[in-house]
Amino acid sequence: MFCVRSKNLWRAIAISFMALVISACAAYKPLDPAFHKALTEPYRLDSGDTLRVTVFGQTELTNTYTVDKAGHISFPLVGSIGARGVTPKQMEGRIANGLKRGFLRDPDVSVEIATYRPFFILGEVGTSGQYVYVPGMTVQNAIAIAGGFSPRADQSDVDITRNINGEIITGRVPISDPILPGDTIAIRERLF
Repeated sequence: MFCVRSKNLWRAIAISFMALVISACAAYKPLDPAFHKALTEPYRLDSGDTLRVTVFGQTELTNTYTVDKAGHISFPLVGSIGARGVTPKQMEGRIANGLKRGFLRDPDVSVEIATYRPFFILGEVGTSGQYVYVPGMTVQNAIAIAGGFSPRADQSDVDITRNINGEIITGRVPISDPILPGDTIAIRERLF
């Protein structure tokens, strides 16, 4: 009788484990191709980026400007200029066009990224939070900056949430994958 109960218990545990595995597989969704395509496209500005704007021959206009929460910069003489979703090259054109409207005849404008917007990391790391992005960073670099993995961390892969052309996409990637400014990295807890 004890042997039959033990067998039934093990059978119930095995069925529960199989159900867990099957449900995990059912929840798996392949990575959206746009997720990695964003890594090779030109950089798009967003809130938190700081721009170094140079207007050649106009030292009073040359300065650093931060993209605000609404996605704009406030530029002297021109006023508010939309920056969210445009490349630095496109931003040069927007500033130059604004200056052409009654202020400068043929403005020569250069826009560079002075500081990228931060990335965020949460979950099973030493210190979750917001950190400064450095071009060329990988998930592994971000984890190191955040104090490394916690003892309970699943170190095989991570979830990254990324804003791509106004659409929020989450993908599961290995820790060797590159990250972008504004990414949110989530380190999961391992099951066993």
